Amino acid sequence: MENVILIVHLILALSLIGVVLLQRSEGGGLGLGGGGGGGGLVNARSAATALGKVTWGLAIAFICTSIALTIIAAQNSAGSSVLDRIGVDAPASGTAPALPSGDSLLPPVPGDASGGGLGLPRAE
Repeated sequence: MENVILIVHLILALSLIGVVLLQRSEGGGLGLGGGGGGGGLVNARSAATALGKVTWGLAIAFICTSIALTIIAAQNSAGSSVLDRIGVDAPASGTAPALPSGDSLLPPVPGDASGGGLGLPRAE
């Protein structure tokens, strides 16, 4: 069922793209009517209203399939985690990660045996 809705969703998306590209824009675009001469099968006004209605219908259907796919995905993943799917055990909530000792976090002290605080060997 999910695959059928997904295929319908993809067809709706491609159809919506095509219908939007066919609509007349401010600059002419790819709209029906070409160079502005009338005399076609349908005039520009009725074509614009028809394409507008088709666009709205496709948009509403696209939103409905989006919501349906979201509901199906939520039902399929109810009670499970992504970690369950890949087979990694989730860390226990009571254990804390091991912290480094406090001495390794401090900068070197000038004049110690490690080379004057720069971490370089001493020049003798």
